[in-house]
Amino acid sequence: MDKGLYLRRRLSAQFNLGLASASAVFGLVWLGLILWGLVYNGMKGINIDLFTLETPPPPGDEGGGMANAMVGSLIMVSIGTVVGTPIGIFAGTYLAEFGRFTRLAVVVRTLNDILLSAPSIVVGLFVYELVVKPMGHFSAFAGAISLAVIVIPVVVRTTENMLLLIPDSQREASAALGVPTSVTVRKVLWPAARAGMLTGILLAVARIAGETAPLLFTALNNQFWSFDLNQPMASMPKMIFDMALSPYKAWQQLAWSGALVVTATVLLLSIIARLLVPGTKR
Repeated sequence: MDKGLYLRRRLSAQFNLGLASASAVFGLVWLGLILWGLVYNGMKGINIDLFTLETPPPPGDEGGGMANAMVGSLIMVSIGTVVGTPIGIFAGTYLAEFGRFTRLAVVVRTLNDILLSAPSIVVGLFVYELVVKPMGHFSAFAGAISLAVIVIPVVVRTTENMLLLIPDSQREASAALGVPTSVTVRKVLWPAARAGMLTGILLAVARIAGETAPLLFTALNNQFWSFDLNQPMASMPKMIFDMALSPYKAWQQLAWSGALVVTATVLLLSIIARLLVPGTKR
């Protein structure tokens, strides 16, 4: 090989590697600064009252909490996950096992990719037109539906990918024994892909836990306790949004603390999801 050509390729590779490393460091620096600011400001308001007192304090007072928003978020995220997960699993299973090469599968994959990358505010507007306007009022039910719509494409993609990673020899062995495809899916493929599918569900939960835009058009907010799914309900993202824009120091502090709690929850779910990925331990 020509030494000049070899030297040019080596310099080009080193330049590209250095550029990529610098870009990664640049991004990590800003991420570190954001996390430091969140932890530094959020830890000032972390106390027992944050988790036990249901409402923020009156203007000018100190203290208060976000218990009603935490419970409201838990309710809507749980319902959204329960509704969206089965739909995503069945759709992903169809794409991987029953209609892998059909035209319908191509259309479903394309639409799923569009929905996966669509801004969440578009989902909120869609559910607003579909649910909120016909009902005539905001509700936790509409908020849960908007979160379920966000869950579905994430679960579809991860379910399909995990099932496609399973060797065809397992399908062939099951078919050689005369086992129907539906039974093979339930007894062989789903158990083999369980860890990856659960990872997708946890990633979907982590995504919807901090969504604000869909809830602005669906669940709105509630300053008090509410367990009625047919009425507006408080949520952590919406309350953080409102408090961060307020002129009161106590409310702004609650916004920082609430943001830290949400971020820590999402981080914990992401870590669990990573640990569940097959091969991570190795």
